Amino acid sequence: MLPRLQSQSDVDPIVLKFLKELAERGFTGDIESQYSSRLAVATDNSVYQQLPQAVVHPRTTQDVSLIGKISSKPEFERVTFSPRGGGTGTNGQSLTKGVVVDLSRHMNKVLEINEKEGWVRVQTGVVKDQLNDAVRPYGYFFSPDLSTSNRATLGGMINTDASGQGSLKYGKTSDHVLSLEAVFADGSVLESDLSRGLPEEGEFSAKALEVTEQVCRTKRKQIVDKFPPLNRFLTGYDLKNALDETTDTFDLTRVLCGAEGSLAFITEAKLNLTPIPKARTLVNVKYNSFDAALRNAPFMVEAKALSVETIDSKVLNLAKQDIVWHTVSDLLTDVPNQELLGINMVEYAGQDEAEVAEQVAALIAKLEKMLETNQSGIIGYQVCSDLASIGRIYNMRKKAVGLLGAAKGRAKPVAFAEDTCVPPENLADFIAEFRELLDGKQLNYGMFGHVDAGVLHVRPALDLCDPQQEALMHEVSDEVVKLVAKYGGLMWGEHGKGFRSEYGPEFFGEELFTELRRVKAAFDPHNKMNPGKICTPLDSDAQLVKVTDTKRGYYDRQIDVEVRDSFKQAMECNGNGLCFNYDTSSPMCPSMKVTADRRHSPKGRAGIVREWLRQLTDQGVDILDLEKQTLDNSSSIKTMVERVRNSLNKRHEYDFSHEVYEAMNGCLACKACASQCPIKVDVPSFRSRFLNIYYSRYQRPAKDYLVANIETMLPLMAKAPKAVNMVVKQPWAQRLTEKTVGYVDTPLMSVPTLTNRLTGLKQFDLQALAGISQADRANHVLIMQDPFTSFYDAEVVEDFAHLVSKLGKTPVLLPFKPNGKAQHVKGFLKRFASNAASTAAFLSKVADLEIPLVGVDPALVLCYRDEYAETLGEKRGDFNVHTVHEWLMPRLTEFEGKADQKESPWYLFAHCTEKTKMPNAEKEWGTIFSHFGASLNTVPVGCCGMAGTFGHEVDKLDMSKDIYGLSWKPSLESIPKDRALVTGYSCRSQVKRFDGVKTRHPLQALLEIL
Repeated sequence: MLPRLQSQSDVDPIVLKFLKELAERGFTGDIESQYSSRLAVATDNSVYQQLPQAVVHPRTTQDVSLIGKISSKPEFERVTFSPRGGGTGTNGQSLTKGVVVDLSRHMNKVLEINEKEGWVRVQTGVVKDQLNDAVRPYGYFFSPDLSTSNRATLGGMINTDASGQGSLKYGKTSDHVLSLEAVFADGSVLESDLSRGLPEEGEFSAKALEVTEQVCRTKRKQIVDKFPPLNRFLTGYDLKNALDETTDTFDLTRVLCGAEGSLAFITEAKLNLTPIPKARTLVNVKYNSFDAALRNAPFMVEAKALSVETIDSKVLNLAKQDIVWHTVSDLLTDVPNQELLGINMVEYAGQDEAEVAEQVAALIAKLEKMLETNQSGIIGYQVCSDLASIGRIYNMRKKAVGLLGAAKGRAKPVAFAEDTCVPPENLADFIAEFRELLDGKQLNYGMFGHVDAGVLHVRPALDLCDPQQEALMHEVSDEVVKLVAKYGGLMWGEHGKGFRSEYGPEFFGEELFTELRRVKAAFDPHNKMNPGKICTPLDSDAQLVKVTDTKRGYYDRQIDVEVRDSFKQAMECNGNGLCFNYDTSSPMCPSMKVTADRRHSPKGRAGIVREWLRQLTDQGVDILDLEKQTLDNSSSIKTMVERVRNSLNKRHEYDFSHEVYEAMNGCLACKACASQCPIKVDVPSFRSRFLNIYYSRYQRPAKDYLVANIETMLPLMAKAPKAVNMVVKQPWAQRLTEKTVGYVDTPLMSVPTLTNRLTGLKQFDLQALAGISQADRANHVLIMQDPFTSFYDAEVVEDFAHLVSKLGKTPVLLPFKPNGKAQHVKGFLKRFASNAASTAAFLSKVADLEIPLVGVDPALVLCYRDEYAETLGEKRGDFNVHTVHEWLMPRLTEFEGKADQKESPWYLFAHCTEKTKMPNAEKEWGTIFSHFGASLNTVPVGCCGMAGTFGHEVDKLDMSKDIYGLSWKPSLESIPKDRALVTGYSCRSQVKRFDGVKTRHPLQALLEIL
């Protein structure tokens, strides 16, 4: 039985007292000190892990100011803070042992857009893509571009002075910041352009303003000499650009940009916007070596390109194995008889279409000449001027960071020396020597980056659970610092310092680093703001953080290696945070999107499960043996009694497993993470395993047993569906179900039943079908039943049988066999394995007929491929169940097409699991409709919020409704409802429940068209 995990890292009593006073003094945000919430922000996109004391989520600048004012009391002197946004930093910038102040949950509003003057004011929790969506209708965009733009916040971009693709023309974030609202450690608030007046004497902001300007003026020569004119030169405190020599004015804004939250909280920002280019063209130049791509880049910069991005063959090959490749395969084709080992993506953009066209033509002429003479390793190129296609290519490039982390084996690409910056003319030689360094240590690595700016991302693969390889990381880090110095660059060209702050004194020298410390002391004399990052206050004995500080691997290596391998879907999460995607039409992750709670994300759930496994290992529990016992043994009376007792104790006894359960309970098991996450963090897989083990100690809720038995009950209920429906409709029955079982909105059974609807259908007879000719069998279709469509939406299955007949085939309805997906979702793994084995054995026999097996619900069909394979392994057998579109698509030539009809288009709402597991599904549905003369438009939506039975559970109802409101409800409101087609049963039932509209499966529209 699962033991109780009662030990947890205690919160400092002083911090608890601070949090209590914060709440009593009118703090309007959220205050969280539970272990799971702290764990969720103990990691970011780096290799480091630091458990904070608490997490607070302010709603206003006044909340942030209150944090500073209260913490200024002498009794709270040791309470420290780190601001946090999207948590996408690769060097641990936002990690702290103090209190995390997360501005992303509530402070994420676009406050003002000035179209005439071309600026915007935002709260700093706004996501970069969210900002661009807001200003796009006005013809503007916020130009600093980065691979994490769909989850990185403006506050994070400001604190790391982020740049990215196109920085030669568009510059860094600091080049677009007009003013910042900063809250200092004493709670004083300052508008950095002083538009709201000078600070009051005695406030930290007044001292900071005075001292920083003095340092910038008195040490001007040393600053200019030390800070070279590199496009990506990050210092931490930008003392060089804070003083404008042409106007002799000082701007505190530049000092705050790039300070990594070590000087003040940034709560609002006034940002300069860039007009959207009227013309954009991307030229993808292909090379026979990565070195050739690097050495060729300066020539393309000279050709007046906006940007030159590069990726090597390793990244390209990883992309080809990912869901993202189907979107770009026609835009990045292989070159016949040539090995593609590198690509330069050269973009031209501007307001003058003729000028852009001229620049592109000039580049193409040079490329053609190079191809003729076999110069520079160029083996081909492709030109792309379609905006959507350009976007798809850059999405692939952006996903490259995560794709590298998906490398097979225990060694994973590690970010620690991956944003080196050297003058572009030195880049190829620098990389050649960098390669020698890594090759000499026999390390694998992939490369990509911004060669126009001399920045390249290099991530050597290391297993940081191995202490020797962790030591190797420290060794390589030290050597790279020396190497960049040799080539006139620096270690942190784009992603800030964070835990690399220890290299600051050596780089800046004693004199200038002392001045940086003087600035820090003026802003934050008590070292409360992100202590240890960039520098420490002058006259302080506080230490800088170090590359050797505690990493995730330190905790992960405490878990037995066999357990790590078994739970790799959780263990391999590298924190890239794509699951925090702002886009509401993206399927991953619906619970995170509506709660803004990092625990309710694949990253959060993976981290919490890792800690759960660590604690169990620490108690000497053999987790895999414990799991095996739950699958092998039947529950005894004694075990049942213990479960009931433990469930009663659950109300007042702490158990970390309860916190894990809370995070898992919000998962919809939509499976989007299993394919959309570049690391393939499959939450439903390890969630079901956790639930199975968790309920070996605690009693399950009644609703779970209802779900587990639904496939057994439905055939019996279908014998009297009218009577069942009559009871279900009764208000007393609905109240009883809600109060005792915890279910709402129970659907009505189909009347007449599927059996009655298909009385004239050819009956399934295995021997009879085996006896007919192979040619005749090829004209048959075996229709797979699933519990929800067959018994609650039988009309869809009936119409599929009619469609099959209409197309000249003979439909045969297979007898109902339990699918078991609902059991898997709820963690009834023993029962699921038993049902899956029985159904798989039956389907394997049926498959011998070589007649297509087709099911109408994509989620249930995909269960045969995913959960069955995972649970049964080789015992699954050799059979394949197709979705309707998979059956139709390769047979279109068999069916007579129709001329284009002049009717209005249909609109397809695809099931989220179908879209992520079968990325071509929507495109193929469009092809099918086109063949039959109809137009089908794909509607980009995420999860509908129903997800099997999730939306029917009382405790999930609000979340289900909120998820539906993200993308489904607004999308349905914008189209004719009678033209909406929905592939998933759960999605159709959700639309009917919340909008009162009965939508159809696309197969039903095809039947109407025919």
